[in-house]
Amino acid sequence: MKVLVTGGAGFIGSHVAEYFAQKGDDVIVFDNLKRKELLCKSTGDPYHNVEYLKQFPQVNLVMGDIRKFGDLKGASKGIDIIVHTAGQVAVTSSVNDPRSDFEINALGTLNVLEIARLYNASVLYCSTNKVYGNNVNTIPVREEMSRYSFNDERYSKGIPEEFPVDLCGHSPYGCSKLSGDFYCQDYAETYGLRTGVFRMSCVYGERQFGVEDQGWISWFTIAALKDQPITIYGDGKQVRDVLHVSDLVCGFDAFIKSNVKHGVFNFGGGPNYTLSLLELLELLTNLLGKRPQISFAGWRASDQKVYISRITKANKLLKWAPQMRQEEGVSKMVKWLQTHFLEDIPK
Repeated sequence: MKVLVTGGAGFIGSHVAEYFAQKGDDVIVFDNLKRKELLCKSTGDPYHNVEYLKQFPQVNLVMGDIRKFGDLKGASKGIDIIVHTAGQVAVTSSVNDPRSDFEINALGTLNVLEIARLYNASVLYCSTNKVYGNNVNTIPVREEMSRYSFNDERYSKGIPEEFPVDLCGHSPYGCSKLSGDFYCQDYAETYGLRTGVFRMSCVYGERQFGVEDQGWISWFTIAALKDQPITIYGDGKQVRDVLHVSDLVCGFDAFIKSNVKHGVFNFGGGPNYTLSLLELLELLTNLLGKRPQISFAGWRASDQKVYISRITKANKLLKWAPQMRQEEGVSKMVKWLQTHFLEDIPK
């Protein structure tokens, strides 16, 4: 196969590129390497993943911007599959600059779909749990010692794909990602494209350079290793289901190999793979033998007290389920950061 990975130099994109290159597929990594400018902050070397992927002769890096159809078209000749991981990824950045957020996430996705229509390629779209917006916060929750939990048995297995997205706040980021989500669905209906929409929860793992506004598991881990202060917005009992990036990429491959023509999937760790912020800090304390420095600030707009993906649809149709426990995944992240990113930190 010939696989185009938009945002292929990013965290998820680089893992996708590596996976398919190791299978012997030809991989085009399409990226503008502008993460630092989009987030207005960064950790780590922005070229690290590019350098890492150079070990795979099947990977070809093409510099370009998904907002520019000509850039994308020039990189896409003969492609079979597009894994669309490129995007503006932070809620805070979307609030500060909604136009750029829209152009990258909505217009960029439309460009990807038009390229797919041109070459009759399959599209795998990285959507987000933020498409459900503040409707998630209408579910009653109960407060426990270190976390919140849904207090409604209808959601004991998590949020289903049929959960409403209307008549609520989303943040500009949630709106732009939902726009791309709907366009992928409509291109399947209108033009017959094969599309998979993955409404992802918290994906984490090696080669993720998290910052305070995006990639919280990675950011907490980096800050704890470097003895930097961590600010918790809210009380830290917010809960997310978490998914190691290796399980995510296996899920993408499961869709490609399946007979599913089009599907929308909530994609995360599900109810058995969850962490609250406080629980992650306790896990890091146990792994590192020291307690991270933390302080508290007010709740952020559009934050969800609990979000857990119901993954039964992916279990059934894709024969997929996460494999890596959160304790193992965070431990792998710590070891990778110590070895490859924070060489000056004692092992």
